Amino acid sequence: MNRSSPGRAADVSAAPPPPRRESLAARKQRTAAVAERLVQAFPAATCSLDFQSPFQLVIATILSAQCTDKRVNMVTPTLFQRWPTAEAMARASQRQIEQVVRTTGFFRAKAKNILGCCQALVERHGGEVPRQLAELVALPGVGRKTANVVLGSGFGQAEGVVVDTHVGRISRRLGLTKHTDAVRAERDLMVVLARDHWIGFSHRIIELGRSICSARSPKCDGCILLDLCPRIGVAKKRR
Repeated sequence: MNRSSPGRAADVSAAPPPPRRESLAARKQRTAAVAERLVQAFPAATCSLDFQSPFQLVIATILSAQCTDKRVNMVTPTLFQRWPTAEAMARASQRQIEQVVRTTGFFRAKAKNILGCCQALVERHGGEVPRQLAELVALPGVGRKTANVVLGSGFGQAEGVVVDTHVGRISRRLGLTKHTDAVRAERDLMVVLARDHWIGFSHRIIELGRSICSARSPKCDGCILLDLCPRIGVAKKRR
């Protein structure tokens, strides 16, 4: 639900109306235009988690749940210095891992998932991160979003679209999906977005969300997507 900032009333009736029903072909065409403009605006956008291997990326992405990437990047150097491989981390205790990742929030659950993930990597995959989506999501703490991050940014494989908070919110605002469920939103994006944009699209949408298309006060007038965006759910501020 959109809420106005304190002291700044929003005229919901003046918000842009939802777009008329688009054909699939029209939506694909508009999505292609969106993707190309994002490439022009954020050509170097990439995963903001620091990692040097797919293993490090798996662990960092588990830690990123309900936590900023900046905070995760402050924690992982110590974590990987102490336990540089899945084999080493699988031999740690949950309490030891908890002490290192405490500042990322929900640290007990994250430490449990990290330990379980490392043990599963050792037992099922010889300590290596698998390249198959089905095998990744079978690991403790690894859902479809994490698996897509690892496959896309770790292996360069476009198997899906990463849908985080920014991507889901802005995709709904753009009228590319109506779903708040990340899996259903991803399915919609995979239909309308060309596969060669699946990896980069999320990184660029995240950059757009951080710099322009914020949740409460989007800077629509200065947005490169203004003429392509129906601004669904955006309330026009009173002057």
